[in-house]
Amino acid sequence: MKVVIVCVSVSHGNTARIAETMAEVLEARVVSPEEADPAELDACDLVGFGSGIFTMDYHPRLRRFVQELPEKQRRKAFVFTTSGLPEPPFRRYTRRLARLLGRKGFDVVGTFSCRGFDTWAPFALVGGIRKDCPGAADFEAARRFAEGTGG
Repeated sequence: MKVVIVCVSVSHGNTARIAETMAEVLEARVVSPEEADPAELDACDLVGFGSGIFTMDYHPRLRRFVQELPEKQRRKAFVFTTSGLPEPPFRRYTRRLARLLGRKGFDVVGTFSCRGFDTWAPFALVGGIRKDCPGAADFEAARRFAEGTGG
């Protein structure tokens, strides 16, 4: 099975560590949006898309990459995030990215989210939140999630 994970991780490496954990299970390559080749994604059996959450949404580099993909029939995909806070019910960014991927021809087979160390503006005043995240339980959950996507 050919798998690629497209990941943006810029602040503390939270998302990169989760992506690498999933990549081990799936025997996947982890690439940034700038390194990702849309033609290679077309040949994949499964593609992961993930980033940390910035101002209540996926990172702009990842969103832009997905928006610029041509619409065509593709195979399976999954989405994942790390964030200091849970996804709020009034701003379902995971659902929005999954729908966009669906319009681009992917069959989104799952979503994964876990907490991560966060020093966004107000949290910086107290040294950040979720300093111990992602932790062992998060990495185990990421492994189980990856196994469930077909790994």
